[in-house]
Amino acid sequence: MPRFLIYISFQLIFFTGFIFSQNTGNLRVFISDSLNGEALAYCNVFIEESGKGASANEKGYAVITSIAAGKKYTLLVTYVGYESKKIDFVIMPNKLTELKIELNPVGIQLQTIEKIGEKTAEANATDAGLKIIKVRDLEYLPQSVELDIFRAIQSVPGVQSTSDISAKYYVRGGGSDQNLVLLNGAAIYNPFHAFGIFSAVDPEMINNIEFYKGGFTSEYGGRISSVMNLITKNGNKNRFSGSASASQLSGKALLEGPFPGGSFIVTGRKSYSKAIFKNFFNKQIPPIDFYDYSFKLNTNPAFIKGSNFNLFGFFSKDVVDNEGELSEDFNWSNNIIGFKWFQVGSSPLFYEVSISYSGFEGEVIPNLSNANPKKNELTDFTGRMDFTYIFDSKDEISMGLNITDIKTKLFLVDQNGLKYDVDENGTNFSFFAKYKFMRYDNLGVDIGGRFNLTGLLKGKTALFEPRVSLSWNIIDEVKMKAAYGIYQQEVVTYSDENEVVSLFEPWTIIPEYLDASKAYHYMGGLSVALSKKISFDIEGYCKKLQNLIMLNEEKFKKTDDDFVSGSGESYGWESSLKYVSDIYRFSASYSLSWAYKEIDGRLFYPKYDTRHSLMLDFEVNLGYGFSASAMWNYKTGNPFTQNMSFYDKYYFSDFYAQVSPFNNYKPYAILADKNLGRLPDYHRLDFNITKQFKYSFISGNISASIMNVYNRKNLFYFKRETGEKIYMLPFMPSLSVKVQL
Repeated sequence: MPRFLIYISFQLIFFTGFIFSQNTGNLRVFISDSLNGEALAYCNVFIEESGKGASANEKGYAVITSIAAGKKYTLLVTYVGYESKKIDFVIMPNKLTELKIELNPVGIQLQTIEKIGEKTAEANATDAGLKIIKVRDLEYLPQSVELDIFRAIQSVPGVQSTSDISAKYYVRGGGSDQNLVLLNGAAIYNPFHAFGIFSAVDPEMINNIEFYKGGFTSEYGGRISSVMNLITKNGNKNRFSGSASASQLSGKALLEGPFPGGSFIVTGRKSYSKAIFKNFFNKQIPPIDFYDYSFKLNTNPAFIKGSNFNLFGFFSKDVVDNEGELSEDFNWSNNIIGFKWFQVGSSPLFYEVSISYSGFEGEVIPNLSNANPKKNELTDFTGRMDFTYIFDSKDEISMGLNITDIKTKLFLVDQNGLKYDVDENGTNFSFFAKYKFMRYDNLGVDIGGRFNLTGLLKGKTALFEPRVSLSWNIIDEVKMKAAYGIYQQEVVTYSDENEVVSLFEPWTIIPEYLDASKAYHYMGGLSVALSKKISFDIEGYCKKLQNLIMLNEEKFKKTDDDFVSGSGESYGWESSLKYVSDIYRFSASYSLSWAYKEIDGRLFYPKYDTRHSLMLDFEVNLGYGFSASAMWNYKTGNPFTQNMSFYDKYYFSDFYAQVSPFNNYKPYAILADKNLGRLPDYHRLDFNITKQFKYSFISGNISASIMNVYNRKNLFYFKRETGEKIYMLPFMPSLSVKVQL
């Protein structure tokens, strides 16, 4: 097998000397923002004379092959929120013609009109489950205190959350740990700040988001539900600039600019005092302290033509410090650093080499509460190499090698007082390959797979994970899409379904006595352009899950296994309707879904099972720099485990202290069958209005939002000891200000 990989890699590199047809040539275009030099990912290019076109990749490169040589052409370049541009060029035989094009951003008055072109990139993709999201488009959605990536993702059909309090998300019946979150290709193991009111990743750092809610292709592995790839900005290549933002709960700043041969960007965010945080939420939430900061250095060295090097880092920490000894405390942190080398060749070849380190630490300190202690550590070292070559026929071949070494340490105590102390480590060495058939204008097929040469489970990892996805334009207005794939996961979180509030869930490699978790994805749907302004999408899916890892709740002796495995299934369908005009933008989405888990013959709903979900979103351009938006969300209640009865449990804090037989008892709940109860239905209306401003060299925006406009009392949970109802976030206005230089 190693000889085979070396041979394939050599053959791919040899493609750089590929001999073109004597009568044709190729075109490679790099598109960037004229103000800051940032690459414009997924930009659309189109040759007017030949009708050939392409969409740029995530790094801003677009390639059009097999263009008749010796002629003059006009290239049309379009991108959402930017002025279109036409460029004349000539193709020479046997040559790769390279163009670098800068587009000028337009004002807010034109952005709504430009959104009509948003579907072009997705229409050209073969990835059935892929959704491309531009962070700049999220600024006009209603916000909870401030713009948040993970809350915005929850507006996508098929993505659910269990509360206002958490930005943790669940995709098509999968657990939250089954979602792979990448920052420039490096895994983030806990991308949330305390209670999920903020994501740990500052949106100011992010350029684009690639989100797969299923059926993702073979370059991604290690998770069985979804993939979110966060692609950061490179920094302003033309001038020094900065911005500062403030909301009621945190302040943040950004600095970017050029240096000889490259650019940099640095961001930082810090919560205010704990007292402000507590008062803002009417003392319903304990005081929280958090920070995050990130950086990226980007350079194009002269000694390697066509190369790009970048070094990036991300660091965050959270501390939840409850007042009093009867409540538990929490803390956790993320630390990521990575390096990438991206190279373009003298032919339509791209390759990339990357290495990264990702670390996570978390702890629950119970004090004198009923909570159980937990402590968790994880380290992830990953090295990767990818190749992509585009043929004259427009077909693409991609392949790569990935090595990931993971170590986990987990200590916890369960409800019965038994201790779990698990240390695991392993290395996954995988090879992926895929071939994209793009030669036909109305049909695209992506066929590939992952080959796991070694796994974290030391011999229990499945060797092959096949993947296939396709898109077929039946007619110009109707597109069919479908995908199938097998996925596996070897590192999971311990998730207790009986825990009402869980700020973080500890990670562990699956023990050797169990098999890796596995999922089979089946999905298919239609996209219909009813008119130039109206589109309709419908998609059905089925996900079969095997070897789902759960804590052994029946463990009685130390020699009993810490974990057991079960199975699961989820299925449903999603639909969305969108209307875009010069001034208005409206969308409506509806999901009907079922999710089940089974262990030892017992079937139950997971806590994130949501039968019906409806989302209405409306945006309007008011003119004079003003824009407004409203979002209404409805969904049926989530499952929970009810109390069956109580008994008095004896507590003491000091073994040598004098105790009373009357005052040291507290009620302790005996639980009924798992998740047979349902919370009441949930619904909420949010509103936002934003004013863009520019004065001399200063620009920015002022954004006012109201979360839960009509103050709906959405039930979060019942306190087990007292039966008291705890509600989610109430009517909550917020104001944020952003200033850019």
